[in-house]
Amino acid sequence: MTVKVPKRRRVEVAVISDVHLGTYGCHAPELLRYLKSIKPKVLVLNGDIVDIWQFSKSYWPPAHMRVVRHVVGLLTKGTRIHYLTGNHDELLRKFAGTRLGALTIANKLVLDLPDGKAWFFHGDVFDVTMRHSRWLAKLGAQGYDLLILLNRLVNFGLQKLGRPRVALSKAVKDRVKGAVSLISDFEQTAAGIAAEEGYRYVACGHIHQPEIKVVLTPQGEVTYLNSGDWVENLTALEYTTATGWQLYRYALDPRMQQPIEPEEPDTADATLLANLLAEFKLGQKPAGKEEVKN
Repeated sequence: MTVKVPKRRRVEVAVISDVHLGTYGCHAPELLRYLKSIKPKVLVLNGDIVDIWQFSKSYWPPAHMRVVRHVVGLLTKGTRIHYLTGNHDELLRKFAGTRLGALTIANKLVLDLPDGKAWFFHGDVFDVTMRHSRWLAKLGAQGYDLLILLNRLVNFGLQKLGRPRVALSKAVKDRVKGAVSLISDFEQTAAGIAAEEGYRYVACGHIHQPEIKVVLTPQGEVTYLNSGDWVENLTALEYTTATGWQLYRYALDPRMQQPIEPEEPDTADATLLANLLAEFKLGQKPAGKEEVKN
């Protein structure tokens, strides 16, 4: 079956985060369809795009590699891409400040938009488990991925019985986040720091909670943005000068509601990516990279 791709929409900035390529929970086919439906001038990949923590050559479906290839293809079409590191792809943090053509790797980013400066970073800096108990965070990530797989099996059975789907993974994740974090209000904290730095917008990921809201701080109002994720919510942020910031929801886009055929894993593609990640672990920069001088 061939799925018709909608005509591409022009956006000035598109932001995605928490894709978790290489895990069972990733909705790569849906993400690929979304990326093919837009024509961004700037694409911000705001952390946890490839889940290096849990990457395995035994699970790397073709759709996951197609996402990578499509993003690379955007570079050749004039899109500027900023890859901001997250906790699940923190291995790339040692290469922050490097550039490959129109692709840059960084830990944070500031874009000077027509209506104010926007500050982007993943947000795991606020997570106490990342700062003090990394092993616990990694263990939790593995358990969460298994829960997502179980959730899919449960929903498959419920669908056969004609009953509504349940969101076990989202319910458990929300409870765990509240239990392990010392940050009482992620949004207020991010907005407060942004206001102190003079930014009008602050955009994060990490907590898988899509949001656009104005937050009042002692230094004034800041618009807090969160791109959500492509595991549970399937959301992104989009910016144009005409409409400002908008929250995109895949489930509410009528153009995206055609079925997608499942695909078999491709271990050859997974091996190629595994070899590339091995270079990063050894501290080697893949050929062709040049360092950005600050």
